[in-house]
Amino acid sequence: MDIKKYTQEEVNATLWRACDTFRGKIDSSIYKDYILVMLFIKYISDIYKEHKEELMIKYDNDLEMVERQMKRERFVLDEISTFDYIYDKRNQTNVGQTINEALANIEEENKTKLRGVFKNIDFNSEAILGNTKERNAMLKNLLEDFEGLDLRPSRLIGEDVIGNSYEYLISNFASDAGKKGGEFFTPSEVSELLARLVKPQENDRIYDPTCGSGSLLIKAYNKIPSGKAQIYGQERNGQTHSLCRMNMFLHNIDDAKIAWGDTLSNPLQIEDGKLMKFQVIVANPPFSLDKWAMGFAGEGTDKNFKMEESLDPYNRFSWGVPPASKGDYAFVLHMLNSLAEGGRMGVVLPHGVLFRGASEGKIRKKIIDMNLLDAVIGLPANLFFGTGIPACILLFKQNRRKDDVLFIDASGDDCFEKEKNQNKLRNEDIQRIVEAYEKYESMDKFAYVATMDEIIKNDYNLNIPRYVDTFEEEEIIDMEEVAENILNIKEELAKVEEQMAKYLEELGL
Repeated sequence: MDIKKYTQEEVNATLWRACDTFRGKIDSSIYKDYILVMLFIKYISDIYKEHKEELMIKYDNDLEMVERQMKRERFVLDEISTFDYIYDKRNQTNVGQTINEALANIEEENKTKLRGVFKNIDFNSEAILGNTKERNAMLKNLLEDFEGLDLRPSRLIGEDVIGNSYEYLISNFASDAGKKGGEFFTPSEVSELLARLVKPQENDRIYDPTCGSGSLLIKAYNKIPSGKAQIYGQERNGQTHSLCRMNMFLHNIDDAKIAWGDTLSNPLQIEDGKLMKFQVIVANPPFSLDKWAMGFAGEGTDKNFKMEESLDPYNRFSWGVPPASKGDYAFVLHMLNSLAEGGRMGVVLPHGVLFRGASEGKIRKKIIDMNLLDAVIGLPANLFFGTGIPACILLFKQNRRKDDVLFIDASGDDCFEKEKNQNKLRNEDIQRIVEAYEKYESMDKFAYVATMDEIIKNDYNLNIPRYVDTFEEEEIIDMEEVAENILNIKEELAKVEEQMAKYLEELGL
């Protein structure tokens, strides 16, 4: 008998259908958590079930022996924590409570890996899921949708199917969520570009201080074939922090260190009392974050609070304190202070960081004078969820051997594909940018290597059009030729009118 196997597309389609349970009833930025947690439970349950079946055959149905072996599994489940158990209870009036208890059990049985991972999700919430009757109907539908999905490894066709499905869902949720979507997901093409630009190596520490659901970290990690690297991240939003941790497990990264808290006022990746240092840093921080420094103000915040350099115990703002309403350089300074010797860093930022003055201008000057800026890359508009503004990538390096800066203008119409709601980088667009960065030389209307003298002459303004000339001269119009064409058209029109008059005369009109 042929055993049904599932392709990536089939798994994705089934999962997207499962979202119909919530569509129109709950906002996607909220219901995404329920779908993604259910996917995680189904995945670890199916793996557990398949391993148990294999061991029962291997040990000739010796249940005691099998259960001893199962205690060594990557994730340990007892019966009341499995998807099958929850599914069997789908018609009960307290199904939400049953799911919550299963989640609590899974955390308890897998303390070192999963402690707190489900803390922000409540399947029995009346405020979110409605009254008991509505809630039970929704949860029953959800369980029935997932029951039809077989996620046992032997039933899946392709590599990393579950991890890819999780990313597929998060990407779709981000698209649905509009402005909020950008808070937890960076488009995968931008993540891919950043990962290729920073070139992660074996044994690197890879860090994202605003990691969202972790897609940037995973893309960077996947550039290392052996998988020998350590992942670090921090995320302020509790729900998104949980999604990130599950995302890591679904991509088989079990030792990622993902912290929960405000990276600026409470950095948690610390070593020997100082900021931990990383060989690779990738990030897409929130654009121009307002009130970024409020975490430094303490309780009972004074509305006249003003951030000062002395308030930061890690001395990150000695080159200047960014303006209260724009946190872009606060994140950049945090990352530069976290960069190891020889480290590489790529950050997605709004164009304002290239030319805004005041304290930002002073910080930018210091970064350039310290020879940390390696490249400025302009991206097309409308690439990111919830904002149409064009962004740029700034690449930084410790211990640079040159003091030029490469500028790339990849914002032109030939640098992306227009899609219905959003523009998209194609693989050839990514490749073109990466090759230009690796060559590090001027290319007509695309790239320019600026000397330090040129940047100083421009008052440290990094606005890309000052360096990359993309102006297209219009063809000179030959007025004599235009006049001749008009004359020819008039003659042809006179002939047509004459012919038309004959036809009308013949028809007696």
